Amino acid sequence: MVPLFLELLRCPESGQRLALASAEVLAGLEALRREGALSVPATAPQWDPSLPLEAVLVREDGRVGYPVQGGIPILLPGHGFALGK
Repeated sequence: MVPLFLELLRCPESGQRLALASAEVLAGLEALRREGALSVPATAPQWDPSLPLEAVLVREDGRVGYPVQGGIPILLPGHGFALGK
């Protein structure tokens, strides 16, 4: 993801800055996705849980991550994964 573009992105719920998840966090979320245990509060998610996560954008406080699929960040309210911090 282009650094300048990343500087512009914000969490749609809190307005906090977003950063790319570490390889460790991404691997953990991808394992949950493969197990079918990764979900979001949205009733009609705009991401495809059958496809691997390319990246995850993590909110500044580390509590929520947003998926990136097809090179597109899914930054919609209710589409963040709880990261448990």
